[in-house]
Amino acid sequence: MDANTILKKIENRTPSVLGHEQFAKFAVLIPMIEKDGELHLLLEVRSQNLRRQPGDICFPGGKIDKQDKSPKAAAIRETSEELGIDESEIIDVLPIDYMVSAFGMMVFPYVGMLKESQDLQPNPDEVGETFTVPLNFFLETEPKVYQVNLEVQPEENFPHDLIAGGEDYDWRPLKMEEHFYLYENRVIWGMTAKIISHFVQMIRE
Repeated sequence: MDANTILKKIENRTPSVLGHEQFAKFAVLIPMIEKDGELHLLLEVRSQNLRRQPGDICFPGGKIDKQDKSPKAAAIRETSEELGIDESEIIDVLPIDYMVSAFGMMVFPYVGMLKESQDLQPNPDEVGETFTVPLNFFLETEPKVYQVNLEVQPEENFPHDLIAGGEDYDWRPLKMEEHFYLYENRVIWGMTAKIISHFVQMIRE
């Protein structure tokens, strides 16, 4: 293969995240709603019937399906299904920075408005309850941030003899930050809190 052929192949590609084909892809929406003349963010408490993270606080969202035309379409569909509202009630949907986690996930967050006329009918299989938090709370409150250390543990048949240092190889410790917001009797943490923190930083600028 000559250099021109190689360069043409690269020239016609759009760069993406290396290995993204193996990542599980999710889309979420930060729903904004006007309440008593003030902007609020709407959040969900995950149903206790769910296998993963029951009772945690999150935004509407879920896995991007093959029939979804885009991550944005997935965020709107999931919000519609979880809150029991028509997709037309979700307007002005815009993307913010997407996230790539150390656990093989790509998360595409969006921000959008819910029309004032909507009547929420949350899906009880997924949503235990919904509540809102004034946007000003997040603008005026810094999240508490804690470090989580992750241990590097190669599998038993890892070929230590092929790397410099062998079994004494100095693996770089892995760390991740977990964000927490405490609002009244609610604990908003993890990825949801991290997305809120990023969103707040964007609109403060």
